[in-house]
Amino acid sequence: MTLLRRWFAAVLLALFSCTAAVAADKPEKVVYHVNDASNATAALKNIRNHLDASPRASIVLVAHGAGIDFLLDGAIDKEGTPYDVAVRALAKRGVGFRVCNNTLQGRQIDPGRVLPEAVIVPSGVAELSRLQAQEGYVYIKP
Repeated sequence: MTLLRRWFAAVLLALFSCTAAVAADKPEKVVYHVNDASNATAALKNIRNHLDASPRASIVLVAHGAGIDFLLDGAIDKEGTPYDVAVRALAKRGVGFRVCNNTLQGRQIDPGRVLPEAVIVPSGVAELSRLQAQEGYVYIKP
C-alpha cells in the first residue's frame, strides 16, 4: 500500500507541475475599467505597477462616461500634471486604451480631442463585455 501511495503522490505532483507550467505560459490578459476620471490617476498607477510585476501582461483600459475625460487632449490631473505623458508611456509598454464613441456622441465631444494613443470603440460597455467573454480578459475596476 505504501508503494501505491508513493506512486499516486508522484503522479499527482507531476500533473500539478505540468498544470503550473502551462498556466505560467498562458498569457495574462487584463482589462481595466474606468468610468470616472477621478479614478484615472489610480488606474494608471495600478497599470504601471501591474506591468512592473508582470511585464508580459496584455492590458487594455476601457473608458466610458465621465471616465474618458483623462484621455482627451489637454486633460490634467488635480495637481496640474498632464495625463498624456503617462498614457503615452504606458502605450509604449503595450497598453491599449479604448474610448467609448457613445459617450463622445452623447456628450457632443469632437473625436479629434481623443489622445492618439486611444482607439475609439462603438460602445465602452460592449467592449468590456467582448474582451471578457470572447478574448478571456480578466476584469479590474480601480
